[in-house]
Amino acid sequence: MVLNVLKVFGLSALAFFLGILLTPLLTHYLYKYKLWRKEVRNVAPDGAATPIFAKLHKDRETRVPRMGGILIWAVPTVIIYFFWLMSLGGDPLFEKLNFLSRSQTWLPLFTLISAALLGLADDLWQTLGRGNYAAGGMRFSWRLMVVIGIAAVGAMWFYFQLDVSTVFIPFFGEVSLGIFFIPFFILVMLATFSGGVIDGLDGLAGGVMAAIFASYTGIAFFQNQIDLAAFSAVIVGAIAAFLWFNIPPARFYMGETGILGLTTSITVIAFLTNSVAVLPIIALPLVLDAGSVIIQLISKKFFGRKVFLVSPLHHHFEAKGWPSYKVTMRAWIISAVTAVVGMVIAILGR
Repeated sequence: MVLNVLKVFGLSALAFFLGILLTPLLTHYLYKYKLWRKEVRNVAPDGAATPIFAKLHKDRETRVPRMGGILIWAVPTVIIYFFWLMSLGGDPLFEKLNFLSRSQTWLPLFTLISAALLGLADDLWQTLGRGNYAAGGMRFSWRLMVVIGIAAVGAMWFYFQLDVSTVFIPFFGEVSLGIFFIPFFILVMLATFSGGVIDGLDGLAGGVMAAIFASYTGIAFFQNQIDLAAFSAVIVGAIAAFLWFNIPPARFYMGETGILGLTTSITVIAFLTNSVAVLPIIALPLVLDAGSVIIQLISKKFFGRKVFLVSPLHHHFEAKGWPSYKVTMRAWIISAVTAVVGMVIAILGR
């Protein structure tokens, strides 16, 4: 138990301090090459103008570099492979601290890195002003297809390699989906991926995602999936280091490379812990933000009017006059509460 606690919480602290040490090097290059948007996006995904959004962000996004999310996936990757390499020497301590395992961390690590690299490509396009979505960026359809590909790989890994075809409902039991587990997995990842719109204010996405991953750290630890708990905890530590520099005024933004890796990998972790049923509770701020975008688009298309001043939801409150830090802090509070509630349901529901 002592070694398990050290493995989970000790490595999380290590990730935090490593992230703090690496940030000056990362920000040096981000500012040196001016890796930020050259202009603020002024159109929505449906092609409509977004003057309120442009006004809210005109003084922020064109002076602060993107790609701070590199820290969030690079630090866990360095740590996981460092302890794996050290364990090859046969030292019992390093063998215990190694958390690279086929059954628990191969798939979430693959998902984290592959989705983050996709996001990195999109961030680079945005900073270069290339693409066709307002101020630049990869086509949404391209990103969507790659995410679907990543999700398909994960779904087939679960179904064919891990022989998983059921979903656990707290206080009810297992529900067998059979072959339909594969499209269900893909749909859940796409839904979580859509929650990435929460990355829009200084510190907002980082604090919310830290609470979500911390919740799944607790669930995995309770289920004795120690390697998976360590993986989740290391991501929490890396996010904490990112937040140290991302809280207002932000030194850098997470960018697509951070939020894409986080939203897709948390989906895999939810399935690995067989607690995907509580994911909408644990990740409630993501659900609300993604839902607000969907509601806004449907209302504009079919009724010709907007439900929110601007979407996602956090920008609606900002447009109503809330200071951005107030929106962020209240979202953190909601996220912490719902993460705890979801974790308790997942644990007691068994």
